[in-house]
Amino acid sequence: MRQKTTTDMTTGAISPLIVRFAFPLIAGNLFQQLYNTVDCIIVGNYVGKEALAAIGSTGSLINAVIGFFMGLSAGGSVVISQYFGAHDIPAVRRTVHTMIAGSMIAGIFLIFFGHIAAPVILRCMHTPEDVFSMADSYLAIYFSGAFFQLLYNVASGILRALGDSTRPLYFLIVSSVVNVALDFLFVVGFKWGISGAAYATVISQCVSMILVLFVMIRTKECYSLRLKEMHIHAESLKRVLKLGLPGGIQMAITAFSNVFVQSYINHFGSACMAGWASFNKIDQVSLLPIQSISLATTTFTGQNYGAKNMQRVKSGWRVSLALAFAWTTMLIFVFELFPHQLVGMFNRDKAVLYYGNFFLRVCAPFYIFRVLNQVFAGVLRGLGNALAPTVVMLSSFVAFRQLYLFVVTHLTQSFTPVSLAYPVGWGMCGILMVVAYVLHTRRQGR
Repeated sequence: MRQKTTTDMTTGAISPLIVRFAFPLIAGNLFQQLYNTVDCIIVGNYVGKEALAAIGSTGSLINAVIGFFMGLSAGGSVVISQYFGAHDIPAVRRTVHTMIAGSMIAGIFLIFFGHIAAPVILRCMHTPEDVFSMADSYLAIYFSGAFFQLLYNVASGILRALGDSTRPLYFLIVSSVVNVALDFLFVVGFKWGISGAAYATVISQCVSMILVLFVMIRTKECYSLRLKEMHIHAESLKRVLKLGLPGGIQMAITAFSNVFVQSYINHFGSACMAGWASFNKIDQVSLLPIQSISLATTTFTGQNYGAKNMQRVKSGWRVSLALAFAWTTMLIFVFELFPHQLVGMFNRDKAVLYYGNFFLRVCAPFYIFRVLNQVFAGVLRGLGNALAPTVVMLSSFVAFRQLYLFVVTHLTQSFTPVSLAYPVGWGMCGILMVVAYVLHTRRQGR
């Protein structure tokens, strides 16, 4: 008998299933993104553009490190969804405990990373002196609490793989409210500056971790955590690494390539850095619905692939594409019409507004390519092919993007071609991801 908090996506109308599954993900990812976005808004308005630039300059490094482990987690979620679709509950339990135990070990590693490697990388990024000390302090505190973030993301990913995307949303709402309240208390009230924003983030992440682990410990369902089972199972680890390691490497290297993009931006000073940070926060929030649809597509595809229903898999990605294109079209119009108001939420400095508006208007029309990228990457991962999205994204976001930046920065000193580094990568990746899906299905004879 199916448990109440899981969702069997192998039967029923496809559109309602994907929408019901994706909507809590969208809301949940939005609240999770609030951790860093609220930090930027409050710091940018109450501390200054240098502090905003400092937080913005750390984003690519944080995403590179956390992204690697999130890629591994995504692979584990696919394994769980496939086992669940095949009704292999013992295998589900082994994989759940392997992922939780592994994330604990990884979380301890991140604490040391933040204190040892982060300052060195900031220097290599040519971080300006008026920004460096604040960025270093923020990273040290952030990575001290990354253990909580990692455990929450892994545990909530397990729930979502089994069709429960609602409760992770509730936990994020609670922790996000805590984050906003503490941001005002520490930054505005106590005048702790950028360190106060970092402490607020760490405490709120701890709250979300406690909530999701409490549910997994107390439940009697197939994903329940039991201390006697809490160890790494070799066979489960092998499958998780097979599907997750390519994605983890891809996410880490892609995000780390953005460290180099950030280093190019850093050459233009703190105002440009603050404008870029404002754009990035708006950009990340705008991408959340597409990423959530992609996650829903992965779970949908994984379950139906496990049930050997490829026709339903194809119908699923068509629905996902339609939803993602509709959202993106609306988004482009909003960004082209109201860039000043959006960037102004973070900082009202004229130079910051100029750079932020420019980045937003130049990049927005290319969002259409991200739909193809995200949806077909989700389909391929659900089919168990984690290698193809990895190769495509590394080729587009790392090799091609870095070559592009190297060439244009040797031809001109303008920031305009640098701002196009993201759009040209999106365009190439979107086209190649469709090609990868077609080739995969042809090889499988489906």
